[in-house]
Amino acid sequence: MRNTATASTRIGRSRWLIFILIALGGLALRLPQLGARPMHTDEAVSAYIVGQVLAGEPFTYDPRDRHGPALAALAVPLARIQGAKRFSDLTESSLRLTPVVAGTITILLFGAAVELFGFVPCVIAALLFAGAPLPVYYDRYFIHESLFCTATLGLILAGAQACKANSVGKAALAGACAAIMLAAKETAIVHWMALAVAAFLFWLWNLRRQAPGTRFRSKLVLSAAGAFLFLSLLLFTWFGSNSRAPAGLLQGIPSLLARAGGQGHEKPVWYFAQLLTGGWSGGLLVALACIGFLLTLRKCAAAFWNLLAYYALGIAAMYSLIPYKTPWLALNLWLPLALFAGLAIEALWRAAARRLTLRSAIPALGIFAVLAFALIAHDTRERVFAHPADEANPYAYAHTSEDVLGLPAEIEELSRQNALKTPRIAVIAADPWPLPWYLRHFSEVGFWQPGQQAGDADFYITSTEAAEQYKDKLRNFRPEFFGVRPGVLILLWSPAPK
Repeated sequence: MRNTATASTRIGRSRWLIFILIALGGLALRLPQLGARPMHTDEAVSAYIVGQVLAGEPFTYDPRDRHGPALAALAVPLARIQGAKRFSDLTESSLRLTPVVAGTITILLFGAAVELFGFVPCVIAALLFAGAPLPVYYDRYFIHESLFCTATLGLILAGAQACKANSVGKAALAGACAAIMLAAKETAIVHWMALAVAAFLFWLWNLRRQAPGTRFRSKLVLSAAGAFLFLSLLLFTWFGSNSRAPAGLLQGIPSLLARAGGQGHEKPVWYFAQLLTGGWSGGLLVALACIGFLLTLRKCAAAFWNLLAYYALGIAAMYSLIPYKTPWLALNLWLPLALFAGLAIEALWRAAARRLTLRSAIPALGIFAVLAFALIAHDTRERVFAHPADEANPYAYAHTSEDVLGLPAEIEELSRQNALKTPRIAVIAADPWPLPWYLRHFSEVGFWQPGQQAGDADFYITSTEAAEQYKDKLRNFRPEFFGVRPGVLILLWSPAPK
């Protein structure tokens, strides 16, 4: 017995060492050039929120225009560790470290999934999350999606293990993960619906005849619910400093329904399928995932694969049918996709080993691995590092143009030429983002909506639509165009030379 336990411990350590090495590889791939890509509008909004919290203001949940507090709750301590004390101290790299950490944790979590889905599929899934273009791209994006994906995987694993072992502790962990999901994005409700349907189908077709007793189920539900409520209240009240925030969740339901209708982000049903199959490697990975999914339906895998299949089908259907679509939402589909691709590779290896000699099977697998690596490496290089903000990059959705990076430098140079030590800047635009981020180092900046009476300033920044309304005020200023994002221009109005 002692020898068996020792061997089991060694295997467990070796397993975790493999996943730690994969996670470190994923971390190393995510860290370079974190600040090179311009800040997307959504990133800039989240950065401003972090700046407010650093300045001593509590997080205020706004269901109309913002998501929950989870991203800020992780970003603020990471920013403070790096020495940031105010909005102007923040950098692109310091903020994007937050999704990098979340993505690295996701890779590690596949090590905890081995008991449910097997070693080889989880290793393959971890490798895909570590190096494939879509997860690498959005794990370097200061938005909520990476953290949401981490919490989703945590919920699936902790919930399944809690039911499998009747563990109250695992049930509490599942409740905590569900709370983080909600505190990251309100679309957690969509995932819970998909998981609830998947769990019911899994119980109906796999566990009905051997279901655990009511007493154990009640303990699990109470434990999960308690952890969920406690952590949700803690985060949404910003650790007790804002008692009105939980009520905002109910007020946010109409906003969530309106957003689901599109709000200018309507895409066809096949949008995610087209996105995931794009590039050199997308078709191969989706084809592998489809093979793994079909193997699951044919009962060629362990029982918990069925639960994942029901969830994957449900979440893919809901995300495809909802008109509102943005490319980072595809990260949620990547979670089951990577595992099913891993299952397919394991099944193909076993089939090759049965039909071929080991001497022939290993080279065949090696050639396939090299080909897959080359295709994935090409896409990751092109989409993540070579052209991260290019309009042709399908991941760079309504992305900030590199042209706007020259705006602060131009204002500084013109201020020097005009002997302005503290230039006053007035921004007049219906949607000024991400300008608050790029103007954060200037101390006197004001923002006005078109039609409002703007104050006197040394420099004006206007949208093209607003410029005509202020032609009298701008009479003695000269314009200079800057691209903000595809199809959107702003004008920098500087004092005309005398």
